Amino acid sequence: MTIATSGLLDGLVAASIEAGRIIMDVYARPIDVAFKADASPVTEADGLAEQVLLAALERLAPGVPVVAEESVSAGRVPVTADCFFLVDPLDGTKEFIHRNGEFTVNVALVEMGVPVAGIVYAPAIGRLFAGGPDGAHEVAVGDGHLAGAWRAIGVRQVPREGATLLLSRSHGTAATEAFRPTVAVAGRRVIGSSLKFCLIAAGEGDIYPRFSPTMEWDTAAGDAVLRAAGGTTVLPDGGAFLYGKRDRRDLADFANSSFIAASDRRLVAFSHNLA
Repeated sequence: MTIATSGLLDGLVAASIEAGRIIMDVYARPIDVAFKADASPVTEADGLAEQVLLAALERLAPGVPVVAEESVSAGRVPVTADCFFLVDPLDGTKEFIHRNGEFTVNVALVEMGVPVAGIVYAPAIGRLFAGGPDGAHEVAVGDGHLAGAWRAIGVRQVPREGATLLLSRSHGTAATEAFRPTVAVAGRRVIGSSLKFCLIAAGEGDIYPRFSPTMEWDTAAGDAVLRAAGGTTVLPDGGAFLYGKRDRRDLADFANSSFIAASDRRLVAFSHNLA
């Protein structure tokens, strides 16, 4: 039985907006950057935002394990079962440091390996996306408050002129450049963070191929929004893209392999895109 209720999503929205407010406070002043053991950057905003989200999840869903990026980096890894949360308090830290606005707060609920609910909030551009049992929605946020009515969003049919590919701003690869969907490509848009999932969900793009490393907390919230909007995320061979991956010989716990997110799985010729 899912715990993804409207009350839970309302609480996650409020917590994400509060985390975004703290992130923007740090964004407004000189940013000090440190580096973790894997050489990825981290800032004060990452830790402060995670504290807000962890406290909120303890109130909203006590006892449900939370796998959060900065906690895991510090060695605090909970035992996970069939139901747990994935949290990235500041997805797109490089974009945050470069001050291009393409960073997000990500919170997702995973059940039986599937992201069933997620919030993605981009505080610098005032867009908040939510996905859950009732579908996918978007709302504008301004000055730390909801600035309008929620609107339902959904994936689009590929335009006649062709598909728009959404590509990572900071993690391009040769495999990504070589990727070809089953339809003509009308254009490519480069953008940071989990916004790529959300733009497909909102009908502003069609395919997001990713052949460079990500972690589950990077993708789960955006993936939840996309699935709720009618889209899909799959392995390059067409297999199911699942969460809660642990105890593997070749990959770290919660590390993702390559994937393709799309408005429709028919856009992907799986036999031609193995990676």
